[in-house]
Amino acid sequence: MTTSADTTKPAAKDPWDLPDVSGLVVGVLGGTGDQGRGLAYRLAKAGQRVIIGSRAAERAEAAAAELGLGVEGADNADCARRSDIVIVAVPWEGHGKTLEGLREELAGKLVIDCVNPLGFDKQGAYALKPEEGSAAQQAAALLPESRVTAAFHHLSAVLLSDPEIDEIDTDVMVLGEKRADTDLVQALAARIPGMRGVFAGRLRNAHQVESLVANLISVNRRYKAHAGLRVTDV
Repeated sequence: MTTSADTTKPAAKDPWDLPDVSGLVVGVLGGTGDQGRGLAYRLAKAGQRVIIGSRAAERAEAAAAELGLGVEGADNADCARRSDIVIVAVPWEGHGKTLEGLREELAGKLVIDCVNPLGFDKQGAYALKPEEGSAAQQAAALLPESRVTAAFHHLSAVLLSDPEIDEIDTDVMVLGEKRADTDLVQALAARIPGMRGVFAGRLRNAHQVESLVANLISVNRRYKAHAGLRVTDV
């Protein structure tokens, strides 16, 4: 005999019910650059343990000392090895080579790629399309044993690094193949006051997210701004 209890479906998971990531160590490859340094500063200020990575440990250590807030510096391999979550914020030109050399250290790690493949000419910034489709898809191809996601593309390095600004008013598009992974990235974004992570699809949709940065650069130049994004009705 079938009862009503037998056919009751479990309640849908609340998309804003996110995990606690406060105890995880976040590594930032390219943490001495403007974007990586800004993210490291904001996450450390929010209480996250952060390790900055660079090709030269001395450079990373110097940048970490300037930031304070308990931030540590290490070479890229050591940074990847010691971190639970690794943000890739290296220049596009060195993206593939850097990740190819860290495949072993990044195995099993949650990797967040925030690199924007862009070119520049007299008309301004324009999007490049990697052979794999996007920087995030290139990362996934080079790191088959890692859990690759994409996020933090549209953030102003100027705002991130400004100690006078308490909140970063923006949403973060988060892409990935598994909900458990994108939930972690959304939760990490939410650690930064004013910021919210919003799921935006699988990695095959990363190209248009990365490309939008070229449009934001044009917005910023015209309006002398540091534009971000907000998603309405979510």
